Amino acid sequence: MQTLAYVVGARPNFPKMAPVERALRARLPGWRHVCIHTGQHYDAELSEMFLRELDVPPPTYLLGVGSGTHGAQTARALERIEEVLVREEPEYVLVPGDVNSTLAAALAAAKLNIPVGHIEAGLRSFDRTMPEELNRILVDQLAEHCFVHSEEAVDNLRHEGVRGERVVFAGNTMIDTLVRMRPAIDRSDVRARLGLDDRGYLLVTLHRPALVDGPLLDDAIERLETLADHLPVVFPVHPRTRARLAGRPRSALQLVDPLGYIDFLALEARAAGVLTDSGGVQEETTFLGVPCFTLRDSTERPITLTEGTNSLLGLDPEALDALPELLAQPPRLLRPPRGWDGHAAERIADAVVSALDAEVPLAAAGGARV
Repeated sequence: MQTLAYVVGARPNFPKMAPVERALRARLPGWRHVCIHTGQHYDAELSEMFLRELDVPPPTYLLGVGSGTHGAQTARALERIEEVLVREEPEYVLVPGDVNSTLAAALAAAKLNIPVGHIEAGLRSFDRTMPEELNRILVDQLAEHCFVHSEEAVDNLRHEGVRGERVVFAGNTMIDTLVRMRPAIDRSDVRARLGLDDRGYLLVTLHRPALVDGPLLDDAIERLETLADHLPVVFPVHPRTRARLAGRPRSALQLVDPLGYIDFLALEARAAGVLTDSGGVQEETTFLGVPCFTLRDSTERPITLTEGTNSLLGLDPEALDALPELLAQPPRLLRPPRGWDGHAAERIADAVVSALDAEVPLAAAGGARV
């Protein structure tokens, strides 16, 4: 039996990969579809919640890679993914995003001469101090197909010598998941449970090492507590961030445990604004039309600045003092970028089926070669 493999390693990978796996299962029902979860980020309760909410089968393999230094984590993932690929012998491997598991999977597959498709290819922050930036660059060089979701990603790949048939403009698969789950998101009662008014709170999500692992976090929290005197600040706390906040006096912020996909998107969709250092949140808020403020010096998603609702504050907590003024400004009402339409996965599936020369009719919305 012919096999397709899908590799995920962290929770943000699930909404990017789920629609692609669903589309290819529909296109190739006679094939074996193998989902490999490296367990780079793994919490049993949250992972089960994501799988249930996104309506995808449980992983075929859970590799238990766990945390560690970048080298150790990538090496464990590479070793364990290689073992699965040798056993399964897939015709094609799909990898999303930019985490260490993504690089490990692409490298393992490429060394076994298995074609790789990179979902969310071509994004660049041009900041090589970010491990994710190195992963993105390397995976795009290894990939047989780079599935991009924005025009600047195409330009980035061309500048790096990746062009022609290898680059496929597909659109944003994470937005596919948001569109599909929108009815459930709209039904969520999370705001009522937390006592929040529609458009009456700031949602915060911070987890990157540049902010969380040093003194900047304490400064950011103090400034957010001042803001909380005027506007409720809701902060679903990433485990990495919670460990750093241990021992602080009781906060004026509304600190809550990490939320499932549906409840988090429900909070995001009806917030007055979102403060983040997450790449995915920059895209979601752009689609939802919610003001987003990114506490980073750079972004690999500049389209969210030029065609979205995102503002780059820099890696400077002092910039948070301007949030009341920024939130008072009328929101920019823009259409979502091209390809952020709920059909990106279908275009990827069309391109993969075509590349495999499988005996399946191609849908009308085939991915555009650039």
